[in-house]
Amino acid sequence: MSAIVVTGLTKKFGTLTAVNNVSFTVPEGEIFGYLGPNGAGKTTTIRILTGITAPTAGTAAILGHDIVEETLTARSHMGIVPETSNIYDDLTAWQNLMFTAELYRVGKAEREKRAQELLETFQLLDRKDDKVHGFSKGMKRRLTLAMGLVNDPRLLFLDEPTSGLDVQSNLIIKDVIRDLNDRGVTVFLTTHNIEEANTLCHRVAIINRGTIAAIDAPERLKQAIQSVQSVELAFDHMGTEVLEMLHRIPNVNEVRKEGDRVRLYTPDPGSVLEAAMASLKVQGIRPLSVNTLGPSLEDVFVKLTGLDRGHNRDPKGK
Repeated sequence: MSAIVVTGLTKKFGTLTAVNNVSFTVPEGEIFGYLGPNGAGKTTTIRILTGITAPTAGTAAILGHDIVEETLTARSHMGIVPETSNIYDDLTAWQNLMFTAELYRVGKAEREKRAQELLETFQLLDRKDDKVHGFSKGMKRRLTLAMGLVNDPRLLFLDEPTSGLDVQSNLIIKDVIRDLNDRGVTVFLTTHNIEEANTLCHRVAIINRGTIAAIDAPERLKQAIQSVQSVELAFDHMGTEVLEMLHRIPNVNEVRKEGDRVRLYTPDPGSVLEAAMASLKVQGIRPLSVNTLGPSLEDVFVKLTGLDRGHNRDPKGK
């Protein structure tokens, strides 16, 4: 059985079409990433799939249950971790878990057992009797995820789970996601963190302006746009004149400065590398490191959504 089956899903708000005829299937046991720029339709899709918002057209089934016709049954199989916190600050961590478990009708003995385990997993057990208003953002996020798991769901919806978190919380949450998936839980993940999707997800869907631009495994998406290859250089002198010189090399489509390195985007990395090394030698500039790189998932995302990397471009604005 598929965990999620979406067919022709459409959601309109007046004249605005937030989700436009979207279709996809998520098999059980998959970590499925849902990527897109702000306003692309990610959160609207999650709100439909979790029964919060009704679609204008199309259907969505959760583990065989129509989300509109069988909302309560469908929701009983899922855990939901929204982007905005659903924690009650004036309750303790333990009380928040107990309240959430009661909403899911989890029996007393089971909810206490699961709450104990989850607080330990998320390294919050020593704070279980503390009111949440004193928790850091990372601790609150970990508690929110624990609340989404208290009913032992088969399908977990995560909306931007690691956005703006400290390193410790980020690592804990990623480890928990992998562990849940190893135990057979299906995960539907929306994220702005493209590297997170690249390392966690079996497949990703890229949505832009309410429409799916592509769905595939991250590596296959990268292979599909080999035109976005690059040469990466680091050298002991990097001024404006050097960036301008590199941009004049034939077959260089874009020059990006990334910290102490420069990436030259090109469909022909071999010829660009040869020309770049020759130009640097003439200028008396010594390269410290040289790499040729295939496209990243970020490159795929930028190409398919048409986003502009203008803030990272060279001084000439090309």
